Amino acid sequence: MYQKYKSAELVKPSGLDLKDRLVGVQRVTKVTKGGRAFGFSAIVVVGDEAGVVGHGLGKSKDVASAIAKAVEDAKKNLVRIPLVKSTLPHEQKGKFGGARVNIIPAAPGTGVIAGGAVRTVLEAVGVHDVLSKSQGSSNPHNVVKATFDALLQLRDARSIARDRGVSLEKVFKG
Repeated sequence: MYQKYKSAELVKPSGLDLKDRLVGVQRVTKVTKGGRAFGFSAIVVVGDEAGVVGHGLGKSKDVASAIAKAVEDAKKNLVRIPLVKSTLPHEQKGKFGGARVNIIPAAPGTGVIAGGAVRTVLEAVGVHDVLSKSQGSSNPHNVVKATFDALLQLRDARSIARDRGVSLEKVFKG
């Protein structure tokens, strides 16, 4: 799922104190010759609020089992996101489908300035100070995936120094 991201570090769910957050539940209808068949799809974000986060989708005939399936799916897709104190290492843009998300690090005390699905993902990661803007589609599925796209492109100074083969000082001072 995250093969295109070099810095994506997959994490096992065992031993983590994961909290699940419901992003949205949609009622879907399939029209058959016998009438309408209703089902539900739920999108959930799980995270330990310390840099580990995952998202999942669950579908079922009732809401409770759709949410349970989504939580299980989310635990299979956990990744570690680099954080700097209570914010992000740098500004980043992400996109998925018609949704575009821009996340910007903020000064301590700013809080999470984000709406809807972006806020849910950022809170699950454990970011406390961030500015964000969601543009284009407001479909929660695509907004969550666009936010993950942005988060998975984040790189901390140590990994940049290691990739370039230079010291940490040289990354900052040039």
